Amino acid sequence: MKAYVLDRYGKGQALRLADLPDPVIGDRDVLVAIQATGLNPLDNKIRDGAFKPFLRYKPPFVLGHDFAGKVVAVGAGVRGFKVGDAVHGRPRDGRIGTFATRIAVDAADVAKVPANLSMAEAAALPLVALTAWQALVEIANVRAGQKVLIHAGSGGVGTMAIQLAKHLGATVATTTSATNADLVRGLGADVVIDYRTQDFSEQLAGYDVVLASLDAKTLEKSLKVLKPGGRLISLAGPPDAAFARQQGLNPVMGLVMRLLSAGIRRKAKRVGVTYSFLFMRADGDQLARFDALVEQGAIRPVIDRTFPFTQLNAALDHVDSGRAKGKVVVDVA
Repeated sequence: MKAYVLDRYGKGQALRLADLPDPVIGDRDVLVAIQATGLNPLDNKIRDGAFKPFLRYKPPFVLGHDFAGKVVAVGAGVRGFKVGDAVHGRPRDGRIGTFATRIAVDAADVAKVPANLSMAEAAALPLVALTAWQALVEIANVRAGQKVLIHAGSGGVGTMAIQLAKHLGATVATTTSATNADLVRGLGADVVIDYRTQDFSEQLAGYDVVLASLDAKTLEKSLKVLKPGGRLISLAGPPDAAFARQQGLNPVMGLVMRLLSAGIRRKAKRVGVTYSFLFMRADGDQLARFDALVEQGAIRPVIDRTFPFTQLNAALDHVDSGRAKGKVVVDVA
């Protein structure tokens, strides 16, 4: 198979296109011929070495966290999937590698592609859909009548989170640039804050949930808009002890995580707010539940641009630019 390999960690390090053996599947795996892969800031952060202490991938390895394609083989213990099925998913940590023409993935991490989506649209969903679901449904339990602030609303996670929060019945505010205001309003945002000219912490108050994916300053200012009993959920850190347990890190790293998040947790507690760090996990059942909303027309994928497989490094550079609206997708087929 063809695959893009990271030979060494480094900021902006280019991936090498290589010929590799086809993956070997286990009893619980499906082998997928990938037709499209979605790109995420997480890919660039891993490439740059930002997650080396937590995600211990040893170069050379294949990057990539989103795929859509056709099942070409199934393990002996797999039920619910067969050869020829159109599927998509986010492989679990330790088994990533969607920048390739094939991947072996645990069947528990896979869902069938919604009938109304192309492969490119299906590849744009898994990581961002699961992130939005785990933040708003699993952690925050967003309910009708609540108020939710979603930072960076025009990004991959933001475009999914706005639509999901609106579907759950929340009033949704988001931060973005003025050029993206029509996009986020079209996705359901009720209040749009231009981060270049407006201070969201002076404009908003009494919110139940904030989903933050930006810098530490924005994270701390987000406490001001939350009411007592509210939830601050961060996708950018600092990580906490719960994250250390989720990743199976040793007690020393658990202590480090606790210390890293001590400041924001203390400030949150002072104003009666709960702080959580979310590093999303693979979950095919949750993805299937999200897909049901896509099939109903309640949520739609948002794709900024599609690149050919031969230009995958250029696609990563585009993600790095921070200018993408929604997801960047690579056409592997």
